[in-house]
Amino acid sequence: MSNVALVRCESYDYAEVKAAVQRGIDLLGGAGGFVKPGEKILLKPNWIMAVPPERCATTHPAVFKAVCEILQSTGASLSYGDSPGRGTTEDEALEAAKATGFWEVAAALDIPLADFLQGRTIQTATREFYVANGALDCDGIISLPKLKTQGFLKLTGAVKNQLGCIPGRRKGAYHQELQRPADFARMLLDLNMFLKPRLYIMDGIIGMEGNGPMNGDPKKMNLLLLSSDPVALDATVCRIVDVKPEYSYTVSLGMQAGHGTYVSEEITLLGDALESFIAYDFQINRNPISNVRGAGVFSRDNDAGVPKPYIVEEKCQHCGVCIDMCPVSPKALSWQDKDQTQAPTYDYNRCIRCFCCQELCPHGAVFIREPQE
Repeated sequence: MSNVALVRCESYDYAEVKAAVQRGIDLLGGAGGFVKPGEKILLKPNWIMAVPPERCATTHPAVFKAVCEILQSTGASLSYGDSPGRGTTEDEALEAAKATGFWEVAAALDIPLADFLQGRTIQTATREFYVANGALDCDGIISLPKLKTQGFLKLTGAVKNQLGCIPGRRKGAYHQELQRPADFARMLLDLNMFLKPRLYIMDGIIGMEGNGPMNGDPKKMNLLLLSSDPVALDATVCRIVDVKPEYSYTVSLGMQAGHGTYVSEEITLLGDALESFIAYDFQINRNPISNVRGAGVFSRDNDAGVPKPYIVEEKCQHCGVCIDMCPVSPKALSWQDKDQTQAPTYDYNRCIRCFCCQELCPHGAVFIREPQE
């Protein structure tokens, strides 16, 4: 049986958040079951970009502070960090830490920012990864994901949060190599299995629905979810937002690979009742994932039958981030006739439907059009 704790928390008031985090950890047996005195523990939040907590795109600093204080009381030595999609320089790393509100909290608690700029190559059973030093030079990881929608894999959750342990733009290479969502999910599961976070604490107090993971709409969900089983946690999130767990590849393939369970009879829910959190109106695509065209990723036979990204001209600020972050070569987006006064245009024959453009557009100008729309 896998345990998932559901704890009601209706605001980011710090006293309420800390009480909720403490309750959740206690429901799972207490902090001493996850960290020991003197151990070096990395706290890994979700920082998609350098945006303030009010955007609800990143783990909230109040959750981070609560976890820090609780774990420091055990005598553990903490560090923290993440690598956003564009976090390739020290200045960009600091900008993310400060914009998200983590820098101020960490400075007050004397917790250092881990090295997520440089890393080392490691070998798993199936592939090589270049992993940030901060994730390798610790005794254990506590993962702090955010409850959000995500275009490529439907939801970003406990399993996917560890992709941020790959420094900077190296993450984009996996989209180029693994263009099928199922293959990408297997890579995430492989990475997660290597890193093996000891505990996942998901910030779902205010989640994100719609055009996530950065430009969606805040959605008050009023809960924290905690578990040592990332598959069970993500499956529970699916049930809360009324999505079949088997429609999430990290959940279904994660169970097949023995990384956890999504079967409700094999998950013990602790704390508050699941039914009290279910959001049937949560804005998310509830259909099976269908990003791949035809029999092969570059088949044009079924291009009209899969989702595609598109740019809303009036929202576009012509910054070029979508072009910059497109992982394919030649790029699937470009300035038509080199005119940067107009929105970039897509060549859908090159587009691999990774939705990096939609995920990382700083102005919320890129959306995903479903086939039936």
